[in-house]
Amino acid sequence: MKKVGVGVIGCGVISGDYLKAAKGFPILDIRGLSDMVPAAAQARAREFGLKAVSVDALLADPSIEIILNLTIPKAHVAVGLQALDAGKHVYSEKPLGVAFKDGRKLMERAAKKKLRVGSAPDTFLGGAHQTCRRLIDSGKIGTPVGGTAYFMCPGHERWHPAPDFYYQAGGGPVLDMAPYYLTGLVNLLGPVARVAAMTSMPKKERTITSQPRHGQKIPVQVATHAAGTLEFVSGALVQVSMSFDVPAHRHLPIEIYGSEGTLVVPDPNWFGGEIEFAPAKDKWVKLKTEFPYADANYRSIGLADMAHAIRANRPHRASGALALHVLEVMEAFDRSAKARTTIPIGTRPARPAPLSESLVRRKLAA
Repeated sequence: MKKVGVGVIGCGVISGDYLKAAKGFPILDIRGLSDMVPAAAQARAREFGLKAVSVDALLADPSIEIILNLTIPKAHVAVGLQALDAGKHVYSEKPLGVAFKDGRKLMERAAKKKLRVGSAPDTFLGGAHQTCRRLIDSGKIGTPVGGTAYFMCPGHERWHPAPDFYYQAGGGPVLDMAPYYLTGLVNLLGPVARVAAMTSMPKKERTITSQPRHGQKIPVQVATHAAGTLEFVSGALVQVSMSFDVPAHRHLPIEIYGSEGTLVVPDPNWFGGEIEFAPAKDKWVKLKTEFPYADANYRSIGLADMAHAIRANRPHRASGALALHVLEVMEAFDRSAKARTTIPIGTRPARPAPLSESLVRRKLAA
């Protein structure tokens, strides 16, 4: 199959994971790297044996079909629009945008230009999560009734060298981490119908304990603790908590409760992990992962699937429509908290197609 040319805009921390994983997907041809700080692009180019060029050069290169947008969240939509206007498909790091209206504008522009939008997270394509999808679809747990989803930590200032944007407008635990959990839940249960939530901001400033800015204080502009309930179109109810204010806890990342048993789903921030199942009135058992892409960080699989979809003229799984739905749900947390009411969700994306049997046998890398 003919390779798909990819240009990368944004060479921060996450770009290393993407570029390393991209080596395992031969359909991806990384044609150039760019960053608003040229030295960052040059450093990544040296690391991976690629070339650093300007954004204008990437957008003008006819051999590039997809722009991989790895900029900061507040720039995702602006850079995505720029790529679409240059006639390129765009695949963005999560979230799709920091406001639903902006994400919708991006999708409308793509539809007008007959171009594709893809977006992280793509961890739901990992082997463990695809196995959980098959278990639910096959009726292993019976009818899904409810579940829980938890991400709670003390804050990213412990490890990130420049954690400021996590606490500025467009940051916070919901926009930062909920994309993994919500995307994983939609993959398992389908779209969300309603959201009811509360949020809080326990601290007005944070002290950085990572290097090189150890001891520096940064202001907090967004809610850093959120708790809510999702009602899915299917009728399932899932309790969600996302926080940068919890020193420690014992909650599992995701549990799905069905009429015939409970399924423990691995951390959706990763592609693999331990799957457990307990039928009614029985002991917990560990289940085998039945799909590939569970043994490493495959943080380019969504991009590779999109590239294959372009060549095969089929829908791609980590789609803009899915990401827009997740963005609407995330925004509803804040809207619900402020209005003290339940927020209906208007978007209704189809569940992404499960990985096919042929992909299980030959993998996307074949």
